Amino acid sequence: MPIRVKSRQQQQEADAAAMLRTPSPSARQARFGAELPDIDDTDCFRVLVKKLSVYIANVIVLPSTFEQLRTTAAGDGLRVLVDHLALNCTHPAVVNALLALKWHYDAISEDKGLNEARANACEIVAWRFLTHLSEREAVDYCLYEIPDPKASDVLAPNDEEDAVVDEHSSLLGQALRDTANSARQVLAESGSSKRNLLLHSLSRLTMSMTGDYDDEEEEDPTAHFANLNALEIAAIAGAKRFLSQNIVQKIITGIWNGDIIFWDSLSVHSVKKPRFYKPATADPFSRLRVPKYLKSFEVLFFASFLFLYYAVLLERNPTRITTLEVFLCLWLAAFAYDELSEWIDAGSIFYAADVWNVFDMVMIGIGATYFVLRIVGLQTHNSRLVDLAFDVLALEALFMVPRVFSVLSLSPYWGTLIPCLKEMGKDFLKFMVLVVVIYLGFLTTFTLVGRDSYSLPDMTGFLTRIFFGSSGVGFDIMHNIDPVFGPPLMVLFVMLSSILLTGSLTGMLSNSFSRVITHAREEYLHVYSVYVLEASTSNRLTHFYPPFNLLALVIFRPLRLFLPSDDRFRQARILLLKATHLPIVAVIQLYEWVRGTSGKGTQYNGFRGPRHTTIASPSNPARRLAQQQHRHSMSSLRADAAVPFALQAPPRPIGPGDSSRLTPRQRQAAAEASEEEALGEPSTDVEVRIADLALKIDRLTELVVALQAQQSRRLDDVSVA
Repeated sequence: MPIRVKSRQQQQEADAAAMLRTPSPSARQARFGAELPDIDDTDCFRVLVKKLSVYIANVIVLPSTFEQLRTTAAGDGLRVLVDHLALNCTHPAVVNALLALKWHYDAISEDKGLNEARANACEIVAWRFLTHLSEREAVDYCLYEIPDPKASDVLAPNDEEDAVVDEHSSLLGQALRDTANSARQVLAESGSSKRNLLLHSLSRLTMSMTGDYDDEEEEDPTAHFANLNALEIAAIAGAKRFLSQNIVQKIITGIWNGDIIFWDSLSVHSVKKPRFYKPATADPFSRLRVPKYLKSFEVLFFASFLFLYYAVLLERNPTRITTLEVFLCLWLAAFAYDELSEWIDAGSIFYAADVWNVFDMVMIGIGATYFVLRIVGLQTHNSRLVDLAFDVLALEALFMVPRVFSVLSLSPYWGTLIPCLKEMGKDFLKFMVLVVVIYLGFLTTFTLVGRDSYSLPDMTGFLTRIFFGSSGVGFDIMHNIDPVFGPPLMVLFVMLSSILLTGSLTGMLSNSFSRVITHAREEYLHVYSVYVLEASTSNRLTHFYPPFNLLALVIFRPLRLFLPSDDRFRQARILLLKATHLPIVAVIQLYEWVRGTSGKGTQYNGFRGPRHTTIASPSNPARRLAQQQHRHSMSSLRADAAVPFALQAPPRPIGPGDSSRLTPRQRQAAAEASEEEALGEPSTDVEVRIADLALKIDRLTELVVALQAQQSRRLDDVSVA
């Protein structure tokens, strides 16, 4: 078939036309306006954030929607960045930095459209970067915690009696003075103040978009992000699209089921570190930290709490405190202590993100009010206070009954309705401000005009009934208010309340519901992710289930005042935990034995990719070596593209003993196989086969590139002729 070749004159005219054509803004900024960040593995988190922010700010200069950045040419610069990070970046905190920047741009109020586009760009780059990794490498990046520069290299395990209390430490201080200081620090770092600290830290980094990364500051702006992993930052930042990605949800589900754990043993020198669960070597008591079992025991605890609650209300002894009331108060105290521990362990931001924790706080407040009124009423023999105490306790059912059935929020259907109700409630409260303003104006007018016929309480009741649909009441009393002004004013109020305000409220709530239900899956997965991360972020070595946590408080808190928190003290807490939770662990082991999960393997086989003894390691040398080899091979292909493929010698087969001829991927597979054998794991050749397949793909790529180079050279010869 003859080849049609464009003449030299036509080619020159086409090149001139292309030069005169004005390029699109997206193409211009992707090609000429931004320099790819040079990220080194030794860069600290603040430098990493600053480098990425400079590139994002230079690439995204026009407002764009999420879909435009994902599907159109407006996101070309993001695709270039993703490819660059996938080939050249092995920094373990790159996903953390991208999600932190997403949160920062979302919080900026100026130039909302542009900053929203930059926030979406950061989220797109974060989840696209994960798609270039194997599933187990994605686990490494998602669960990597930003190191604390002020922390020591060797950290002792935390317990409830440590001295410092902050967003990521234990509950009680080392002594009374330390406890008081710690409590003041916890109250000072509420959810809003902690959130402002994090946002202010990012703002200090992104205010300057210059390339100077060697600036020294008295305080590290990213210090508040220490000990946060990428999933926690995503939950705080509201990166719902990132959390809804399949690989991210697979990691969260692995944490929920206990396939990925943070504590593999319960000993004095245990260290919190994400790893895959190994039934053969893990401590059975480490299963107490699995979120799925925590939630199951929480449901049982609330069921017993509800039983005691109904029993006390049915008994209702006004003269003395009964045995059931004593147990109810113990359950309430254990619940309050557990919630306070959860608040401090998970952090106030995470704690406020879960809507059910608001119910918990209200329940604790109502229970404490009941207890105080009950004691004061019995001591003063005041029957009115006693009756008021039981009436206050009756209010507990408004929050306790939904809290017992909060497990339904883990299902996709009910988990979607909760965010819908939350958003509708926010819009309802905003709309009621307008209703109250209009209502007060009419109430004042009707009260003054009809002052001879109706009092202020009577008129308030009439207008309230009219607002809630009893329009006939207004027509009955409008002539009594005033013969002249009463009828027109009442007709106007009825029209506003029954038609305009009610219709507007219904339409607004419908729009709120539609807005949330459109992203139902993302909303549900965000709620689910927040709960799983909240249940798994505790840094304490020993975690007592309620009401057993009261035993630890009563026994060890007085001893802590005059005994040091050494290894023997921690060992005593571990022994108490094992003695009290042995039946629970036995039930968990029986459940896993029945389901067969304990014998499914030494590592979680659901994650594909290279195997590692631990996850969330600072870097992956094997992956870095493979990337370097890939870049070297691609550069050699570009240099030798003119060499015909027929002149190249065919690859020789690699013998089993010729280790010098092994490629990086084969050496990686062999090292992983030997590592598995050293750990006593059954050796499989799955990774070796994958490496061989990848090698064949590389060879096929070399063949295609060489053929294309040869064909292009022939076309050049024809055009010259």
